[in-house]
Formats: sequence, structure tokens, C-alpha cells
Amino acid sequence: MPTFPQTTCLPLLRSSYNGLTNEQKLADYILKNPSDVMHMTMSELADATSSADATVFRFCHKLGFSGFQGMKQALAGDLFSPAESLSQEVNADDTPRDITRKVFQDMIDALQATGRMLNYDALERAMELTARAKRIDAYGYGGSGVVAQDIAHRFMRFGIDVHAYSDPHLQVASASLLDEDDVVIAISHTGASIDLLKTLEIVRDRKAKIILISSYLNSPAAKLADVVLTGMARETNYRSEAMASRLVHMAILDCLYTGVMLRRMEDFIDNMKQVRKAIATQKM
Repeated sequence: MPTFPQTTCLPLLRSSYNGLTNEQKLADYILKNPSDVMHMTMSELADATSSADATVFRFCHKLGFSGFQGMKQALAGDLFSPAESLSQEVNADDTPRDITRKVFQDMIDALQATGRMLNYDALERAMELTARAKRIDAYGYGGSGVVAQDIAHRFMRFGIDVHAYSDPHLQVASASLLDEDDVVIAISHTGASIDLLKTLEIVRDRKAKIILISSYLNSPAAKLADVVLTGMARETNYRSEAMASRLVHMAILDCLYTGVMLRRMEDFIDNMKQVRKAIATQKM
């Protein structure tokens, strides 16, 4: 499993959940009772979940913690941050000011949680691959398709051949024409779309590189990707987790774009001059 900054627990648990098997009952208990777990010993958590001490220890290591105490330290950081505050849920009698404050705070919490769990080695690898790419294809469905379109809009400024596809048939067609100098950036909240998985298998056969932006560490798509960039946003009573993840995925994309810009600064400056000159002719 990738190494992550061990300063967060709950967001990491959520993003790792699908990859857990026998340990899901441990994850469920911690997610539902984080404050109680803070005051438990490893044996008490094992008893509460009908598990063995060794199972709890392996579970902590599987998540990348040094042990049970390491997990509790990260959990403490989550509990004393606004990321898990239920007060951010909107209510029917909230004023526009209340709604704005809560929605904005939820966005801030999601971005801060992602900043704590993002694998920065993977991000650097993604920057290097993208900066060297001859061609970039961006794949995404629904809300993720919006992120894919943003990739096409922005990365064209580097003079790279870049396209965004939201239709599964067009994705398959584009994937079949890739080669080892090309990069696919796939955006998927769950990383479990059957159509996307079929397309990524073609990409691998063509030996192109795959960068996955997702909300789950151990998804089926993650197993096909060369680089996985994971962000997490919790579900609220006014929007689904999938909707909330779009903002987080856009933020990860911003980081990737900025890193590529620094690596291709000369191309970026020259191309932006040309773009601004062309746009200026369209104004009154």
C-alpha cells in the first residue's frame, strides 16, 4: 500500500474502505465511534469488534500507521479539526448566510483532509509523466466529465495534444490509438465503472501511462493505474459524496497543472502570449 502522511485517520479509512476485507468491521466501528476509540486500548477495540489483538495491529499497519497508538494520534487530529463536525450540516431554517458558511466550511474541510492524505511522491510522479507526455487523453463520466473537460481546456496551453472524452465508445477508440509516449488522466469517484475499467485495460495494452484521480485508494481502477492521486470529501445531507468529490478532484488537478507549468514554463509563457493575442482580436 502507498505511504501517506500519517496525520489523518478518518478520511484515510473512508478512502481505503473498499480495499478492506475482514477489517471492514473495525473500520465501521472506528468511523461510528471515533471518540470512544480514543479512550480504548487495542484489546478493548478488539473485544468491541469481536477481533483478535493481532487483527487490530495488522489493520493499523495496513493503513500505514506504526501501530495502534499511531492510529490514535492521527485520529485525535481528526477529532479536534472541523473536518468531522456535524454542525456543518444544513437545516431547513438556515439563513442564506448560514448555508453559505456551512457549504464553504465543508469545502475547506474536504480540501484540508485531502491535503493531509495526498501521496506527494505520487503527485510528483504524475507531474513528471504529464510534463513529458506527447498526448494526453482525459476520461470521466458525469461530474468527472466536467473535470476531464477542464484538463483539456488547461493543458492545451502547454502545446500538448490533449482531448477529453465522456462517451465510453469514444474513450475506447482514443485508447486504441495511444502509445508509450502518451498519458491518460482518468477521473472517477469510485474507480469502479465497468466501462472505464475496460478502457483502461486497452490503455495498458497500448503501454500508455495512466494517472487516476479518485476517492478510493484500492479501487479496481487503481490496480490498473501507474499513479493514483486520492482525495476525499464526506457525504452531507445536502449533497452526495460523489458530488463533493468533484471539488477535491479539481483541486488535485490544480496542483498537477501547476507542477507541469513549472516544468514547461517556457512553452506556457509563449503559448499564453499567442492565446491572449488571439482572444484580444475577438473583443470590441
